Amino acid sequence: MTFWSHLEALRWVLMRVVLVYLVLAIACFCVMPYLFNNVILAPTTSDFILYRWLNGLGGDGTFFPDFSSDFSVDIINVKLASQFTTHISTSFCLAFLLIFPYLITELWYFIRPALYENERRSVVVLLAFGVPMFYMGCVLGYFVVFPFTFRFLAQYDLSSEITNMISLNSYIDNFLMLIFIMGLVFELPFVVWVLSRLGLVTADFLRSYRRQAVVGLLVLSALITPTGDPFTLAVVFVPIYLLFELSVLLARNRKPDDEEETDNTPMIPEA
Repeated sequence: MTFWSHLEALRWVLMRVVLVYLVLAIACFCVMPYLFNNVILAPTTSDFILYRWLNGLGGDGTFFPDFSSDFSVDIINVKLASQFTTHISTSFCLAFLLIFPYLITELWYFIRPALYENERRSVVVLLAFGVPMFYMGCVLGYFVVFPFTFRFLAQYDLSSEITNMISLNSYIDNFLMLIFIMGLVFELPFVVWVLSRLGLVTADFLRSYRRQAVVGLLVLSALITPTGDPFTLAVVFVPIYLLFELSVLLARNRKPDDEEETDNTPMIPEA
């Protein structure tokens, strides 16, 4: 294929992706009121599945968080057009989540002819591993990370004279941010795999800094879910740490350097 033929093929790939994306966005726009009531706003009440499960454990706040009290937060709208713009923006965000596998598939079929057979096998394994990991991170973010963070911040009292009034924009921004962040965090093994193939990261390097990594991951987990109880910290820290260990397994070790050439200059015997 000529250069212009490649551009033509890429143009059709982009057109198909944009068309499917718009169809999915319209479909998400139509069902968004139902999704808002039953999915997106579900963590704002005590009926959320995570809250009911933890309430059944009977936590007292020492190790398990206490979810025995009723919990309900009213989301308010402070801007005239916020509900309409949020309806549109969340529809496009959800459509992106749905189209992600199709987008990767289209790009794969476009670049596949330019790869060797061993490169094709590596990319197939990489895509089969990376895409599900992204969705696993999003699921963990929705069912665990965001509910813990939201409930803690919504109930946090700096002063009894302050009343929390959470706006729609603030809720949606934090909702989408935490879910996408967890999806990206679960791509850590994929990033390490790529860096190791480029020779920038080795398994020995990761092993040598394991203690520092554990401390850093603990700090990251505490920042993501600032609740203070050990159970919540462990729920976030353990998956991230397992991702780090998986990254160590996927990373390559640097090939041993070639043995230094010996000096073949003949020795001059001492007198």
